[in-house]
Formats: sequence, structure tokens, C-alpha cells
Amino acid sequence: MLKSARIAFIGSGVMAEAILQGMLRQELITPASVTCSDPFPERGRELESRYGIKSTTSNREAVGGADIVILSVKPQVLAEVLDELRPVVRSEQLVISIVAGATTAAIGKRLAHSAIVRAMPNTPARIGEGMTVWIATGSVSQQDRARARAVFAALGEEVYMDHEEYLDMATALSGTGPAYIFMVMEALIDAGVHMGFSRRIAQQLVLQTMQGSVAFARSTDRHPAELRNAVTSPGGTSAEAIYQLEKGGLRTVISKAVYAAYQKSRLLSRLSEADPSHNENRAEVPTN
Repeated sequence: MLKSARIAFIGSGVMAEAILQGMLRQELITPASVTCSDPFPERGRELESRYGIKSTTSNREAVGGADIVILSVKPQVLAEVLDELRPVVRSEQLVISIVAGATTAAIGKRLAHSAIVRAMPNTPARIGEGMTVWIATGSVSQQDRARARAVFAALGEEVYMDHEEYLDMATALSGTGPAYIFMVMEALIDAGVHMGFSRRIAQQLVLQTMQGSVAFARSTDRHPAELRNAVTSPGGTSAEAIYQLEKGGLRTVISKAVYAAYQKSRLLSRLSEADPSHNENRAEVPTN
């Protein structure tokens, strides 16, 4: 699906490199078909040396020969980049944006372009274990939707949604989700150290326990509550621990945190439609 496609990355940061790695790893593209633009020449040379792709400091040059344009710049420079690209983006090109908080309406208006895919990947995409939620405007052809799906599948799992408001929900749940998981990891490791484990051993115990629990949950159709009940003996250690977690309001705190992230994402989406150059209080989600 992507073998004959020429791809331009506008912005060559961490997430752009993750997408590039994923597509190359699965041999969906060849290095010769990729051009990355970045304002820092040394970053371009680094990617050239590492992957054999082409690089440039000119966004217009990168877009010129591309079939697919992937916007992976920081939100605060998006408006400037879109204004720069507007004269050179062609109607037949597919534009994919992973810029946090930037709606398809805001991008389309600024770019004067209608075929846009908007996606929210997360940081595990860097190792091919990501979760990407995406949408496409009505102007995106079936072929281009299949191409976009192939790009996101190279990063891990992908889910297509029919309505753009789900992108704000995904930002709060899966886009920001790794931060929640890392914080739980940190808390468990600290608890292990407090009891007397070395930090190295505590980290090993926690990481394998989390990885094994996720793998076990994936292997069964049972609800997480059933799995939790299965390891909670009456009057046992798990029951005592869970009592304290419930008493401390763990579920409520997590729910409030996710909802707060959702509200912030909605605010940023509204601001992007009112003024795509708005750059205050941007969400801390992977963009570049």
C-alpha cells in the first residue's frame, strides 16, 4: 500500500522518527522514498546517517515531491508552518497530522486543503507497541485511508473513529496514558524500596509484574474486575491492600485525572479552531 508512496515529514522529532522507524521496520517503505524537514541541519544529518533517508531544512522542498505529508511539528509553530506550506500543498496529497490539539477544521482552513487525517499516537509507538486513534475527513479517499491505516499499524495497534471528538478522549486516555502508568510504576518501585528492596530489584519486580498482568489480561476475555477478584483471597494480603486503595479513592483520582486531561484537550481543540497560532498551556502529549 505504501511501497510507491513518497513521504514527507514536516518536523523530525521523536514521534516522527518513531513513525519512520515503524514503517522501515516492517518494510512498508524504502529510505529513498522519505524526505524529512527540520530547521536544524544536524538533526537531518543524524537521520540521514541512521536511516538512509533524505533531509532538508526547507518544508516546501520536502512537500514538493510527496504523496503523503506528515505534520509532526510542535503545536506552537503549526500556524507558521501551515502558512508556509499553503502555496505548495496539492489537492491530491494526503496530509496526516499528529499535532496535539489541532483539529482538522483548523488545519484545513489554514492550509486550504481538505484531505486530512488527524491522529493521536502515544510514546510506546517508539518500540512498535503504540496505540493510535485516528479520524479522516470526508475528502480522504479509501486508498488514502488504507495508506493512513498502514502507517499507524506500523506503530502498534490503531483504532479508527467516525467523529473527531473521540480524538480529545483518546488524548486523555491513551495519548496521555503512559504518564499515568509510569507514575504507578514509580509509586510501586518506591514502595518496594521503602520495604527494603534495592531499587534495581524493586524495578525488576514491578516492571515484570505489570508486563505479565497486561499479557494475562490480553489472553482472556474476562473483565479486569474478575481477574482482580481471582487473586483476592478473603482476609488476605490483596484484600488488605485493595481496602486501602479504595479508602484512598484510587478510582476517583484516576477518573478525575483522565477527565481533566480530556477537558484540557477539548479546550485546546476549541482554541485551535479560533486561532491555530495559540500556544499557551499546550497539552503535554507526544508531538515532536
